[in-house]
Amino acid sequence: MKKPRILIIDDDPDILDVLDLTLSDRFDVISAPNGAEGLKAARIGNPDLIITDYMMPIMTGPEFCKQLRKDVLLSHLPIIMLTGKGDIKDMVNGIDAGADDYLIKPFEPESLLARINMIMKRTSRNLDANPLTRLPGNASIMDELESRISSQKPFAVGYCDLDKFKLFNDKYGFEKGDEIILATARIIVQAAKEAGGPNVFVGHIGGDDFVFASDDELADAVSQRIIDLFDETAPSFYSAEDRAAGYIIGKDRQGNEVKAGLMSISIGIVSNALQKITHVAQVGEIGAELKKFAKAQDKSNFIRDKRKP
Repeated sequence: MKKPRILIIDDDPDILDVLDLTLSDRFDVISAPNGAEGLKAARIGNPDLIITDYMMPIMTGPEFCKQLRKDVLLSHLPIIMLTGKGDIKDMVNGIDAGADDYLIKPFEPESLLARINMIMKRTSRNLDANPLTRLPGNASIMDELESRISSQKPFAVGYCDLDKFKLFNDKYGFEKGDEIILATARIIVQAAKEAGGPNVFVGHIGGDDFVFASDDELADAVSQRIIDLFDETAPSFYSAEDRAAGYIIGKDRQGNEVKAGLMSISIGIVSNALQKITHVAQVGEIGAELKKFAKAQDKSNFIRDKRKP
């Protein structure tokens, strides 16, 4: 597996040696003696994270940060700035210039590694996040499911999909459609917290498709809470006339005119309680099949896979 790459920028060779010794077991380390050379190294070396000193010749740490943030292709890179002991002004200036975190010299190697791991994980989530809901996207969802499968503990994955969303979108427009998607994201997060607790993961596959992962014993309660909140909220997005009628008229994917009830939400629950799950694709295949059955009910509901191998 390829190691993440870290760029170190410091004019002190001893600091460079200490950082290289600390990081080289876990990371591919490249270095530069000042901010100007650091910019060149960042453009050529494609690092995943940058550690820079505050005070350097030619280009200081804050100046380096400002220049890096102007580069569209590099502006996302996380930066840790090293500052002198107790110099609050340096810390503030570094953060204002675009650093994500700072560390006071001298530092403990364990502290630096902890900061690096935290920032890289957060950055990965932010880059992967859905631009509308800011929920974790497909890469993070895959990582979460792989982690649950590897743990070999009982877990469940709920695939959530809105019913009759296309008809709503066609009639009310994309802005209203986005409002529904945002509301659904909030509902799933709220239900996960209320019925599942802090260890429930919620992700946004895309469009009106969401997913949550939890301990197996919590999945039914989370699903029912999602349904209750959604059915309570969804009618408010329709006009008073459509709410009173209980349906809207639109066209299906084949162009045929149809009369459809108000939106509902369908959830398919995949679990390893009764069958062995060994890979993420297996979860997706079963989830898609269960969602299809759930959507056939024409009302908000969840279906759990109870088949044994």
